[in-house]
Amino acid sequence: MIPGGGQPNMQQLLQQAQKMQQDLALAQEELANTEVDGQAGGGLVKATVTGSGELRALQIDPKAVDPDDTETLADLIVAAVHAANENAQTLQQQKLGPLAQGLGGGSGIPGLPF
Repeated sequence: MIPGGGQPNMQQLLQQAQKMQQDLALAQEELANTEVDGQAGGGLVKATVTGSGELRALQIDPKAVDPDDTETLADLIVAAVHAANENAQTLQQQKLGPLAQGLGGGSGIPGLPF
């Protein structure tokens, strides 16, 4: 016979699951409010995104602007945004990774990128 009829363990599991859900929601909110940067061209172009990947700012050094070569500027912008998004993904893994593992392994949770 299981002591307590199994109820305390089930209640404890439910409480742990609710706490993990709350922790996950807080971490996601924190990611949405945290900004990370990426740069390209030795800092000629800088992009700022939120930890959830939303582009917030783009800074372009005037030295990067050549009216005869807008393709290079476009490439630098894409590279800076890509670098910022990589930094955001690293931040997501740091913040959400342990929570996702606790909820059953990360990749099985819809909406999480890892």
